[in-house]
Amino acid sequence: MYVSLRDRPGSEEGAGTGSTVKRVSSTVVLLGVVSLLTDISSEMVASVLPLYLTVAVGLSPVAYGFLDGMYQGVSAFLRIAGGYAGDRGGQPKWVAVVGYGASALSRLAMLPAAGFAAITAVVTVDRLGKGLRTAPRDALIAEASDPKMLGRAFGVHRTLDTIGAALGPLVAFALLASVPGSYDSIWVVSFAVATVGVAVLVLFVPNLRNKSATARIGLRRALREVSSTRLRRPLLAAAALGLLTVGDGFLYLSLQERDDLAALYFPLLYVGTNIAYLALAVPMGRLADRVGRARVLVAGHGALLACYLLAALPAGGIGLTLGVLMLLGVFYAATDGVLPALVSRLVPAEARGSGIAAAQTVVALTRFASSVIFGLLWAVQGPSKSLLLFAGLLLFAIPLVAWLLRGIDRTEEATA
Repeated sequence: MYVSLRDRPGSEEGAGTGSTVKRVSSTVVLLGVVSLLTDISSEMVASVLPLYLTVAVGLSPVAYGFLDGMYQGVSAFLRIAGGYAGDRGGQPKWVAVVGYGASALSRLAMLPAAGFAAITAVVTVDRLGKGLRTAPRDALIAEASDPKMLGRAFGVHRTLDTIGAALGPLVAFALLASVPGSYDSIWVVSFAVATVGVAVLVLFVPNLRNKSATARIGLRRALREVSSTRLRRPLLAAAALGLLTVGDGFLYLSLQERDDLAALYFPLLYVGTNIAYLALAVPMGRLADRVGRARVLVAGHGALLACYLLAALPAGGIGLTLGVLMLLGVFYAATDGVLPALVSRLVPAEARGSGIAAAQTVVALTRFASSVIFGLLWAVQGPSKSLLLFAGLLLFAIPLVAWLLRGIDRTEEATA
């Protein structure tokens, strides 16, 4: 991981010595630290939420599917608003601060929440905070990075983010091992860690604006850029793939049901996926810079297809379970940072936040629909047949998306 103390793209070392080593901006690393702390907090909650809701609260698969859909998709309602607010006001950092702060406060709100309606409201606040902060944060990453190193920059950020995502379930596991059923302790510790993340963002991250954005972008211009022909194909591709992406919670619940895992070990499933993601985020980002971001994005969904097939097998075991977790980590490493890196170069710099937000909104909405549909299918025919159905549809969608995205990397270069 190369780090520069400069905040603008294109910083170099070794000038005059015949060597040029471009490094990842310190802003990217600081934002990664914020995400690391926030993900420790959020994954502490996320890693116990499926089991807490289905066992402690007693939700049915259909009710859990709706709530998981809310967790996946409700952030869509503020993603465009967050991206536009950062572009329009020239204050992407402070828009992100509001989003991170809302998510932190939602951790405390889990303490009194007892019923389905109350928990749904808390989850909604958390996800709205995520929706508000994501596009301005990614716009800051893009602004602080060399355009030729966007894949690596997003990979470094996602690596730090994933370190937090791997640590969060371990903290939750330790708390549950110390005091079985101590969900309240998880909510309190989660709030404390998230608060530290907000403090790092407020105190240390600069509020970068694009140098060409001195004339602030208007709403009509932002909408025109988001609906431009350059973005139509990647947005359509993201919609098709998002609709066929099963939520992590459902995959882990299917593994638990098949392999009869003890409730205590459930959070460790998240750790396995996050370790694979952690190992591959930067290599996948560098590969995307080299061979094309669209190609890596499509290949990542091939790993997701294999994940479905392994999870749908009637008999499991430690080897197959680890295989599912590894493939899911490969999928996230090849897609999570690659999509915003791809989209950020298809729109003008002054509309970058809005463009990234448009892609993230499409993904969030389609994953909301996916969770609701999968929950209904689970209730009707069980997890195995439902996973096989999604695998068959994804097998059909992958070549279609590859066709939609052909030549998109050349379009990206021309736009840049």
